[in-house]
Amino acid sequence: MTKYPSPFTVFPVTGIGEISPGDDIAGMIVEAVTGGEIGFEDGDIVVITHKIVSKAEGQIREIPDETTYRQLVEDEAVSIIRRRGDLVIAQTRHGFICANAAVDRSNVERGYAILLPVDPDRSAHRIRILMERQANVSLGVVITDTFGRPWRRGLTDVAIGISGLPSVVDLRGTTDSHGNTLEVTEVAVVDEIAGAADLVMGKATGVPAAVVRGLEFSGDGRVADLIRPPSEDLFR
Repeated sequence: MTKYPSPFTVFPVTGIGEISPGDDIAGMIVEAVTGGEIGFEDGDIVVITHKIVSKAEGQIREIPDETTYRQLVEDEAVSIIRRRGDLVIAQTRHGFICANAAVDRSNVERGYAILLPVDPDRSAHRIRILMERQANVSLGVVITDTFGRPWRRGLTDVAIGISGLPSVVDLRGTTDSHGNTLEVTEVAVVDEIAGAADLVMGKATGVPAAVVRGLEFSGDGRVADLIRPPSEDLFR
């Protein structure tokens, strides 16, 4: 059943610590949640910053100098959309359009960069299944990254990988409070969940995950469902 909108609560997941290649992300999150005051309930959505997923999957590269970093950006991009000075807006192999092909030098040791997971949806699914088995509950998982937005200042977290919930709630054909039929309204609920969770997942405070409780969704979408095809893109 999909119940949208509905009241919900967001809890930060603390105590996970630094992540190294090969670490069991699912087990670490389950231990942190069940060992704290939150606990798990059926229907909880676990939101995880991609940094810890990428670190656990070994998506870390050494960048001894700026030239190496710039080359890594070029290697991670399948196409360059725009350049302005040192800033590159690129399309990744996942279909995301973002700054510097999402090659990130924050929250990692100096001289290294973090790449996106190879397949974020697959990573989300694997983590969800492992957590469900260990915690004996039904969960959803959203993996996030921080993106800028065309035409608006500021950054917000968005979903780059999901499992156990839909990516979009399609309201087309329903009516608004005035009885008007909605013709184009598709709500990117996983991006909204990512943005809400980011409010408790401080970038500099070591909180790489959150639990969202109270939302009821059915279905199992993919982040690919959110990517607008070139035929519908009016800005390129």
